[in-house]
Formats: sequence, structure tokens, C-alpha cells
Amino acid sequence: MATAKQTSIEDARQDFYDRMSPGNMTPLWQVLHSLVTPEPSSTCESAIWHYDEVRPFIEEAGNIITAEEAERRVLILENPGLRGQSRITTSLYAGLQLILPGEIAPSHRHTQSALRFVVEGEGAYTAVDGERTIMREGDFVITPTWTWHDHGNETDRPMVWMDGLDIPMIQFFDASFAERYPEPEHPISRPVGDSEARYGAGLLPDGYRNAGPSSPVFNYPYARTREALEQMRRRAEWDPCHGLRMRYVNPVNGDYAMPSIATFMQLLPAAFETAPYRSSDGIVFSVVEGHGETRIGDRVYQWGPRDIFVIPSWTSYVHVASEDAVLFSFSDRVVQEKLGFWREDRSRN
Repeated sequence: MATAKQTSIEDARQDFYDRMSPGNMTPLWQVLHSLVTPEPSSTCESAIWHYDEVRPFIEEAGNIITAEEAERRVLILENPGLRGQSRITTSLYAGLQLILPGEIAPSHRHTQSALRFVVEGEGAYTAVDGERTIMREGDFVITPTWTWHDHGNETDRPMVWMDGLDIPMIQFFDASFAERYPEPEHPISRPVGDSEARYGAGLLPDGYRNAGPSSPVFNYPYARTREALEQMRRRAEWDPCHGLRMRYVNPVNGDYAMPSIATFMQLLPAAFETAPYRSSDGIVFSVVEGHGETRIGDRVYQWGPRDIFVIPSWTSYVHVASEDAVLFSFSDRVVQEKLGFWREDRSRN
């Protein structure tokens, strides 16, 4: 039973709160516990998108709207805990884009940085600031911030890739700018493969100075990545939490390939079970090869080629590969590291 003194104190406090509220002020002590939490507390949830279930919707989208009408014909992968926010994690966006034979997704540019990870088909192109690159399954392609880019498909088959963008980060900073090019395609000024030849062969043009924070290589072909994984496999230097994992880098300075999105490719050999692991970055995975399962908290997700799944921040997970498996992943780890608060936990090993 509250005493008269306690009631008087509470009444005085409430009066204080009520009087300051019109001045757009509020007491920290009422919300501190929810602002500065002992551990990450996210509404982001684990989830999986099985490609064989998603693919019919992608195909139907191709029947109801053209790439030109949509500007980008994409089905957003919305995290079930963040519905209506166009987010797959708290800080990142993901979607599946379809381009049909003969189509062009018109040229535009925007503040947001984007990655393309090819999940189905080959032969379509992305053009970035005057250079085209031909895309194949498993390729990781970068569209740096504020670069003109368009997509086209001159083959006879549809092509699908996963888009990953830092849209929520740009929204947080209120720094979104976008512009559409007056023509469907930006003029081509460099031959196919120019960037890879100049910057991706362990060589750099003499006197080159990196012009921006993104890698000057904008297509990292899967064939080369897969070969690198196989070469490294011979040493059998398996990380207990990741198997054999490689980080995509900017060849100029060894930093992450993108300034706001960290990207990785990893190999899990057949029957390999990773040790429990968690980190402060929410992670999106796309399965390139193989079958297996991932235990995320108290949930188990079975996966196979082209499936996509997400792991929330600071949630323990374990991968189990039933056969040789290759997984692509991306997260905001690069930003967290640069700001000094990224954290991982291997203590459960």
C-alpha cells in the first residue's frame, strides 16, 4: 500500500513530466533501460525464403509489369519482424530482381550502394558508369554509390539476382538522392572486362589513385571465387565457426569491397557442423551450392541452392552441411567495425 509520502513524490514527478512535455522534452530515466540495453534487442527475426516457393511469384511479376514500367522489377524480401519497412535486417534491404529476354531496366543513379548476387541464369548484363559486365550464377556485382547503372538481357532466358542495398542506413541519415538518366541506357565507354583487367589481376595502373570507397572491380566472378575456395581446401584449415570463409575485398587497399556492406563466400564440406556462433551484425545468406540446415536459436531451417535466409543480430546459429555447400553472405559488419562496436561470440565452442 502506497504511503502518502510516496504518492506525493509520484504526483510531483508526474506534474514535472507534464509541464516539460509541451517543450518537447522527456526524462531519460524513464527510457534509459530501452535505449542502452545490456545486449542487442532487435525486432528482426530469423526467416527463410525457399526459392522453389518464391520463383512462381517472380515469374508472375514478369507477366504483370515490364522492367521499364517498374524501373526495377523486384520482389522485396521483408523480414517478418519488420513488415512494411522494406528491410531484411534492421540496416539492410534485400530483394529478388527479374529481367526478361530483350528487356532493359533503365539507367539511374542513387546515394544507396547496391550489390547484385546472381541466383538464376547467365548472360544478362549490368552496366556501371559506362562499362558492362556479363553476369553468371554466383557472381557478386557491385553498384557503388551515385554511379549510373542499367541492366539488360540480350539472351533468350530470364535472369534473377538478389539485390542487397544499404537503403535503411541512408534513410537513417536522411541522405537519399536519386536521379534518372534521360535515356534507357547510359553510354558505354569501356569494353567488357576493363575493370577486372585493370584492377583485378594483382596489378594496378601505374599512378592509380582510388577514386572512391568502393572497389574499382565491380564483378567478382563465381568461377574464380570457387577455384580459390578449392585451392584453400587443400590445406584443410577449417574455421570451427565458418568452415572456409573468404572476404570480398577492395584490391587497392584490402578493405571490404563495399564501404557499407560486408560480403563473404564460404565453403562447408559434407558432414561439417559449425560450432555455435553469434555476432552483432544481422546476416543474410544465399545458398549457391549444396544442401544442409541452419539452427538459429530454437528454430531449424532446411536449405538448398538459391534459398535465402537471415540471422538476426546476436542470435546464436549453427550450420550443418549434408553435402559440400557454398554460401554467400552479406551484413553491415563493415560499418560496425569502422565505428568500433562490432562484436562476436565464440565462447560457446
